[in-house]
Amino acid sequence: MNVTPVRIVSATRATPETFERETLLGASLKRLKKDQLELAISYSNEAGLPAIYNREIAECNRQKILVFVHDDVWIDDFFFALRVSESLDHFDVVGVAGNRRGGPEQCSWAFLDRPGAWDVRENLSGAVAHEGRGVSWYGPVPQQVKLLDGLLLAARADVLSQSGVRFDLAYSFHFYDVDFCRSAAEAGLRLGTWPIAVTHGSGGNFRSKQWREAAAMYFAKWGARV
Repeated sequence: MNVTPVRIVSATRATPETFERETLLGASLKRLKKDQLELAISYSNEAGLPAIYNREIAECNRQKILVFVHDDVWIDDFFFALRVSESLDHFDVVGVAGNRRGGPEQCSWAFLDRPGAWDVRENLSGAVAHEGRGVSWYGPVPQQVKLLDGLLLAARADVLSQSGVRFDLAYSFHFYDVDFCRSAAEAGLRLGTWPIAVTHGSGGNFRSKQWREAAAMYFAKWGARV
């Protein structure tokens, strides 16, 4: 089975010595076929994710597939590289959960005008397992969408380079993913969900001071343009 190698891009507070022991991503990567994966892990990281991700887009060989993934994600799918490669034959940017709607007041891929206010099920797509809670089935997949959950985003490096789409450095974490999705859609890229099995170890940290500050920036940037 010939599969295009994918480059796993992630940032973690763990050290190289503790990454496999202390993070879900590190532990799960031990199980996957190493000849199909390249690792680009920023250890002991304190920088924002957009800076880490943009650096990889700029420096990576343009023939590579980039997978931007949080370190609290366990990759269950042992056909991971194949799934990602197949997905990018259909879409330009791929995730595991998303929303067909992209309204001006949406505060995440799944919520509408406030945290916890879920969009209607007909607009949602994908599935993600959560530690201790089983699998959350959001909606039919594959599906073309407008917003994706940033826990895992995949794209070909040459597509991002040629389109000029980047992650906005104004965000350190919150809202970087929905902002990126809007930028990608504005550049004419097709976003979609794909059936890739992962487990997420976090439910998010909505309503924190950092979240509110990022929300203010996001709505100021996009509110009048969507």
